[in-house]
Amino acid sequence: MINFKTKIAEQIAKVTNISKEELETYIEIPKDTSNGDYAFPCFRLAKELKKAPPIIAQEIKEKIEVDENIVTKIEIAGGYLNFYINKELMTKEVLGEMANGESYGKSTIGKGRNIVIDYSAPNIATPFHIGHLRSTVIGAALYKIYQYLGYNITGINHLGDYGTQFGKLIEGYKLWGEEYNIDQDPINELTKIYIRINELCKKDEKVLEACRDNFKKLEDKDPYCVELWEKFRKLSLQEFQKVYDLLGSKFDSWNGEAFYSDKMPEVIEILEKSGKLVESHGAKIVDLEDKGINTPCIIIKSNGSKTYATRDLEAIMYRARTYDYEKALYVTSYEQILHFKQVFEVAKLLGLDEKYTNGLKHVSFGMVLLPTGKMSTREGNIIKLEDLLNEAIERAKQIIEEKNPDLEDKDEVAKQVGISAVIFNDLSNSRVKDEIFDWDTILNFQGETGPYIQYTYVRTKSVLEKVEQLPEFSKINLSKLSDEYSQNIIKLLYNFEDTLIQVTNKEEPSILSRYLIELAKAYSSFYNENKIITEEQEIQDARVYLTYSVGKVLKIGAELLGMQMPNKM
Repeated sequence: MINFKTKIAEQIAKVTNISKEELETYIEIPKDTSNGDYAFPCFRLAKELKKAPPIIAQEIKEKIEVDENIVTKIEIAGGYLNFYINKELMTKEVLGEMANGESYGKSTIGKGRNIVIDYSAPNIATPFHIGHLRSTVIGAALYKIYQYLGYNITGINHLGDYGTQFGKLIEGYKLWGEEYNIDQDPINELTKIYIRINELCKKDEKVLEACRDNFKKLEDKDPYCVELWEKFRKLSLQEFQKVYDLLGSKFDSWNGEAFYSDKMPEVIEILEKSGKLVESHGAKIVDLEDKGINTPCIIIKSNGSKTYATRDLEAIMYRARTYDYEKALYVTSYEQILHFKQVFEVAKLLGLDEKYTNGLKHVSFGMVLLPTGKMSTREGNIIKLEDLLNEAIERAKQIIEEKNPDLEDKDEVAKQVGISAVIFNDLSNSRVKDEIFDWDTILNFQGETGPYIQYTYVRTKSVLEKVEQLPEFSKINLSKLSDEYSQNIIKLLYNFEDTLIQVTNKEEPSILSRYLIELAKAYSSFYNENKIITEEQEIQDARVYLTYSVGKVLKIGAELLGMQMPNKM
């Protein structure tokens, strides 16, 4: 398709001597369609050109040369230049691209560029609760969207399968293992042991020391500790897979923290040679005060065991060498902001090419909170994700029984609707916001929700079933789509690829979620205001093809978020 934004930037560049690449990043899409299809904010040039924005706007308008077949009108509004694109040309570009196959909005901008995404990463031997949902669905959405734009993606489930908590579990199992049937109900039984041993650690410092010693033994490959750890890990992964199957989550690598346990000496040796690794109260640390970070990064604890940071540093080295990444994204909660600030700063001491350390990015997100506050595995107040997803499916099924009891494949549709409702709820708001988990909100099937998008898609399918076959694009009279409701849809469809690019620029899936809501709303308005199946064949063909196009983009966009689209509801 013609890139109208690029065309505008090229012409502004000729009269300002500023690169078209820079100018293109300034161009906006006005929220109010009466202000044109694109707006150029001239205040962005005020400092460089030493002129007031309205004067800059007037000078650019007088000097700029645009193809009238592309831009039909330019208007000044304060310090903005508003550009109006030829409606029929945009309609032809969009619907013509729709006719080229199923991959509308797909791009090659990522060709030859490698991205690593570290997401989900639950701790083994603990329940997969709704706090893990955010990392899993945000990471999966970014994975799919980057891939759709042509990037080479590696999705890594960096399992929490190492650390002091396993020393605690081992100690708890030593004390009370015979009381619990972990083979039959591994996660719940191990959680009970974990909660119990934590309570004992609070009361008895000697027990806590024994737990720490257990982890040191695990690091030193003590046979008994390793055997127990392997059992806990295997049973946990079997349970986690049930949740991943429900969510449709897949990973390219399951290398967790334990994978790096025998590789850390290299990191320690490099840091020692740098002269930055110093002793402090029996531990070895890297002081980061000169970098504006007041808390030191602990590399080796006083008892000799390694830390999360040490394993993350080795993971960076391994991923740089193995995947040659341009960006390495870490999708974790904002509670870990300090941790990643420390790790990314220390990574600069490892002797890696700057492109690798510059490409490190923490994609933080807000917590999932209960109405009563924060969840904690130690305290036992959690909602298991498998229970949540199954409850969502059951509630969706109840609604189907009430509204459409004769629907075929009710169980499958209930699964698609229920799980998609949970996924979309998580991805519909900015990832940095805390999310208070509430059943009534997450399973609300009215309003700006996943089911609303699914319902709109099903409506497009219903319209298409009323015609014998999809009309050929070459025979469509594009002038029949010049009304306001059709053009609102055309503009949204045109901006689909740009929306996906914005997601990757900001690592923010909610940009796509909001886009899909806007597209569904625009189609609902179009559907309510325009009779689609009509005696006037040219009008019907144009509106049917537009309906087909909306359905296609809703399906592509929703599936990129991890949703599944039913054909009937």
